[in-house]
Amino acid sequence: MSLLHTVVAFIIALGVLIVVHEYGHYLVARLCGVKVLRFSVGFGKPIALWRKGADRTEWVIAAVPFGGYVKMLDEREGPVAPEEVGRAFNRQSVGRRFLIVVAGPAFNFLFAILVYAGLFMYGLPEARPVLAEPPAGSVAAAAGLHAGDTVRAVDGEPIETWQELRWRVLQAALQQQTVRLETVDERGHIGQLTLDLRAYPADEVESDALEGVGLRLLRPRLEPVLGEVVGGSPAARAGLAAGDRVVRVDGKPVDSWEALVAAIRAHPGQPLSLLVERDGTTRALEVVPDAVASGNERIGRIGAAPRVPEAHAERMLIRVQHGPLESFGRAVAKTWDISVFSLRMLGRMLLGQLSWKHLSGPVTIADFAGQSAQMGWIPYLTFLALISISLGVLNLLPIPLLDGGHLMYYAIEVIKGRPVSERAMELGQRVGLALLLVVMAFAFYNDLNRLFTG
Repeated sequence: MSLLHTVVAFIIALGVLIVVHEYGHYLVARLCGVKVLRFSVGFGKPIALWRKGADRTEWVIAAVPFGGYVKMLDEREGPVAPEEVGRAFNRQSVGRRFLIVVAGPAFNFLFAILVYAGLFMYGLPEARPVLAEPPAGSVAAAAGLHAGDTVRAVDGEPIETWQELRWRVLQAALQQQTVRLETVDERGHIGQLTLDLRAYPADEVESDALEGVGLRLLRPRLEPVLGEVVGGSPAARAGLAAGDRVVRVDGKPVDSWEALVAAIRAHPGQPLSLLVERDGTTRALEVVPDAVASGNERIGRIGAAPRVPEAHAERMLIRVQHGPLESFGRAVAKTWDISVFSLRMLGRMLLGQLSWKHLSGPVTIADFAGQSAQMGWIPYLTFLALISISLGVLNLLPIPLLDGGHLMYYAIEVIKGRPVSERAMELGQRVGLALLLVVMAFAFYNDLNRLFTG
């Protein structure tokens, strides 16, 4: 994955999410009769500017892409003509000001809901929750799970896919709770089992929680034959193509897809010599796996998927597709669950129950943007929805300078019957700026730590 690919994917993601957020402020401000002076994507010096509409609103693309803003007519920021005083933001009722401010985060959540609803309606082939044999001594083994068991429900709620199982176990691991699983084995026998996650180390919740408790996806033995190669990936750059059979890696025989994956994972960023069979002939190729983060380690990845026989696909995969109303309901529930989960993670960080190393900054987000874009449009859209939710949650925190800080001021205004004093707002902005700088410093340090140490 090239640096240019990552940067472009990151800038597109930023642009989309900034426009979504700021357009929420802009649209509701216009609906409330407030004059909008400027809609800016980015900060600093404008590199492109257009004036449109009866109000000659400035539409700006600025030099620094990390954010944006909507500038409204406001007597606190400059003189306002007498005939336009009624259109100034500061002259609006507290209810209207509240709606204008909350619209930004609300549009972030709405964007995520629409993305998830669209994906639910489109339908995706996903892995069934069929388990491999859990490691001896693991929580899953202690619960009595065995290879071939299919998880049908979690705490009484039916599930269909491996991702649904992963999400439910991750939530329970964060809360250190027990989880009731309903399973069916290969002979059709239904079982009721309990995963005891009360001793699960909360500081490891960001890693693969299923792997941590011993829940592994059953992977039938596959031949080391490529079924798909991602465009622009290390595999594509090395000249690999669908249908290639990898015979040797660095001179060592490879007899299964699992062995090939293990060899690639063990060599992040290091060249590997492959002996490949194609159309009855053999050829030598060299591939350099991308180094990507996986929990607390760096692993290799080349951007290729195995050729899966139809019999395996029917057993292991399910296409999940829903109607419009059900898709929308599932999208709302998914957005809500992720928002609550984010707040719980943040709360545990503040209480010292979870390490601040889980906080990510722009470098990590850019890395994920590039990886998801390389995997295809569906993972990239899913990434955008997840970051949009995070942006919405972050902006609703009651920290001055953020939307949540303004909403906090308006709540105080409603209670007191008068606006917060300019002095109090100034002090709040200083405190808010200090808090944001500390958080940004932590996030940037974590980014650098992941980048250089894995």
